[in-house]
Amino acid sequence: MNYQSGFGNYFASEALPGVLPQGRNSPQQVAHGLYAELISASAFTAPRKENLRTWVYRRLPSVRCLSSGEWSALPHATLKTGLSGGVSTPPLAMRWAPMPLPTVQHDFIDGLVSMVVNGDAEMQVGMAAHVYTANVAMERVFVNTDGEMLFVPEQGAISIKTELGVLNVGPGQIAVVPRGMAMQIRHQGVVRGYVCENYGAAFRLPELGPIGSNGLANARDFLSPVAAFDAEDTPTTLIKKQGGQLWQARTQVSPFNVVAWHGNLTPYQYDCAHFNTIGTVSFDHPDPSIFTVLTSPSDTPGTANVDFVIFPPRWMVAEDTFRPPWFHRNIMSEFMGLIHGQYDAKPDGFKPGGMSLHNQHVPHGPDAQAYDKATTAALAPHKIDHTLAFMFESRWRFRVTEFAINTEGRDRRYSECWTGLPNNFKGSK
Repeated sequence: MNYQSGFGNYFASEALPGVLPQGRNSPQQVAHGLYAELISASAFTAPRKENLRTWVYRRLPSVRCLSSGEWSALPHATLKTGLSGGVSTPPLAMRWAPMPLPTVQHDFIDGLVSMVVNGDAEMQVGMAAHVYTANVAMERVFVNTDGEMLFVPEQGAISIKTELGVLNVGPGQIAVVPRGMAMQIRHQGVVRGYVCENYGAAFRLPELGPIGSNGLANARDFLSPVAAFDAEDTPTTLIKKQGGQLWQARTQVSPFNVVAWHGNLTPYQYDCAHFNTIGTVSFDHPDPSIFTVLTSPSDTPGTANVDFVIFPPRWMVAEDTFRPPWFHRNIMSEFMGLIHGQYDAKPDGFKPGGMSLHNQHVPHGPDAQAYDKATTAALAPHKIDHTLAFMFESRWRFRVTEFAINTEGRDRRYSECWTGLPNNFKGSK
């Protein structure tokens, strides 16, 4: 078995039998001459349910493979971090065409393009939404100390090699790599997708409240890797992201040298097809928060630093109800993407690989075509099928990047999708 099942579980995994110490985390002598090392993603004194850490037992410690005295700055024109990475953003709805696929060779790092940013990575608040494209597998190794990374592939499968093992994810699936953990993105052919870089509290499953014990994403459907390691060392380049800046250095030692590990700080993946959608069986429909897969809480209870929300296939059965998303203005800011199919509120203008931004209190809702169809349709049960859209939703207002505001891919006529909405008012004073 290549994976272990369960979200937030305390796992143990060893690539060689007998490596994991029994009863001690850092014994005087580890089996096979390995080094014991602790990786933490929370304060040592954090409450037990929020304490994230993993013990690793590796051929050489990270002071040999992830540290160097010769770091140099690595410029990157399109990778931005926090509010300072954005530009003055007008209060209007925005939409973008899919990012063009690469015509020259570049890997995942070179192909990262930031679209919207908020918060502050140094203060561990907020997030950034990026798009990635690549046609060359990574040979370099990437470590992001600014935030954990949520991968949402849209075209092509990727293999994410991490210190704790390998995740293989394709369109319709997601993967999360914790803050500060080394990774390498490999693939065959051309790939494209989205990334949420979460500066805040680590993603977790949302509370279910009145829903009860079943529904939405089930913990058992999340998969963590089993231990796997490089037996030989190959010199490579390290790329580290810190405070919004990329740094590079050479290393002679592979960071993927963990032979065994145990803990609850792990990379993980999830297949969105396993999401148990909850909806109404009477009238109206629930708030879109009912589609939350993962949440990063903020210091305000019930108001997320960022939520990861999906809109998967589902049955629509509500009576006497406008079924698409209603017209609304939110305290939350919404960055959306489409993996495949059609999004029911924008049947034509929103394409797979595309993006939209509806910032805090910016009005939005179904376009004229969707509104007309929904208000005249016979309300028989029907299934929204063959589709998967998602949303990064944050309590913090987004700023678009200079690339996003100026790119030819921005639909500058997006707001015209609502100009066809007529004034149907038939009353009088």
